Amino acid sequence: MREAASKVESGDVVGTGLAIGSGTPDIFNAILDRWQELKGVRILDTIGLYPFKFQDPDFMLPLDGHINYMPAFSIATGRRMNNTKQAEFYPVQSSDLADKVWHKSDVFIAQVTPPNANGYVNLGLTNFYTMDTIREGKASGKQRVTIGEVNDQLPIIYGNNWMHISEFDYFVENSTQIPTFGRGTPTETDKCIAAYVLELINDGDTIQMGIGGIPEAVVAGLDGKKDLGVLTEMFPIGLPQLVAKGIVTNKRKPLHKGVTVATFCMGDAEMYEYVRENPACEFHPSSYTNNPGIIARHPNMVAMNMALMVDFSGQINSEGVGHTQVSGSGGQLDFMIGSFWAPGGKGITLLYSSRRGKDGSLISAIVPELPLGSPVTVPRTYAQYVITEYGIANLRYKSRTERAKELIAVAHPDLRGELTASLRRNFYPFASMASVK
Repeated sequence: MREAASKVESGDVVGTGLAIGSGTPDIFNAILDRWQELKGVRILDTIGLYPFKFQDPDFMLPLDGHINYMPAFSIATGRRMNNTKQAEFYPVQSSDLADKVWHKSDVFIAQVTPPNANGYVNLGLTNFYTMDTIREGKASGKQRVTIGEVNDQLPIIYGNNWMHISEFDYFVENSTQIPTFGRGTPTETDKCIAAYVLELINDGDTIQMGIGGIPEAVVAGLDGKKDLGVLTEMFPIGLPQLVAKGIVTNKRKPLHKGVTVATFCMGDAEMYEYVRENPACEFHPSSYTNNPGIIARHPNMVAMNMALMVDFSGQINSEGVGHTQVSGSGGQLDFMIGSFWAPGGKGITLLYSSRRGKDGSLISAIVPELPLGSPVTVPRTYAQYVITEYGIANLRYKSRTERAKELIAVAHPDLRGELTASLRRNFYPFASMASVK
């Protein structure tokens, strides 16, 4: 580890793979141990699942100027760095992640399986931007050092998920247990939202969804559906059970018939064993899985993603409130565009209608305008279905006034009067009262 860490030089950006495809804490600890001799080094990651010290603001504060943190996504493990303003956030989306990462990375680290007899390593549970970043970065001359951390506990996943050992400069061996994640328990609100989602899913549709209580509830309600296909970023929760029941067959997809296609996996031990060397599961780079043109070739594509808030015009914010970063855009825009242009496609935004403020007050997730500084993850031109626990709003063929009225109808009932008053007062003061009710 120390020899590999010694390849990092002052001024370098050290990139790493996403989620389980990243390097482990061991190699990064070896880099962090050199902080006094380094200046201007930045660590660029996306979803960090291991206990990385570079995501601890107390640890990183003395290292400022020597080694800093530059996340391209933000989940709970790295959010403290964003909240303390120590992180330099790097905006990306899934389809362009490789391009964004290789343009920055002087050093790139990724976990791989041991090489096979033909000299190929497998990227295991994460392809995403790793393959493209290494190849494009090396070809451009930007990526000076490529390190493969060989982990014999990684499962082999089929698809475009193999790289030759000649594409790496160094390998380090580190047998490390793979993080597992338990299945969540949907709340009553999750189940209510899922019931509306299930109204929009038909036999033979191709689906994409993420992780969380609402997807859990959707999966639980799919019994009776037939011949669903899957094109997604992450292998969906409950995939083994959905296949066993004949709910997911992938046989109606125009591409990769009979195969679930994704770009990474996070799950429990059962999931990892199911996808291990399974010809019915394939990984491809996110530049392929999240290419809106590829997505749009799937008729009846149903894309489901969470959001924090939606404004009256249909702008969707899934990333943060004001200048406080909560998450990242991920593949949401990719799949919203792809599903928008897919014949019969549906782009669905999942939204809790409200939340409680620190003082206990009710705060609407449907707002007249986004708070100052809040990012727009999906522009209003691609807004389609918005679902809360109070119903379905279809914005696609609606004017601005019509969109606002649709959204107010699925807002929390206690807040609808306030939202309607805001619509009348601030947006359409000269509109007839009959058109804004």
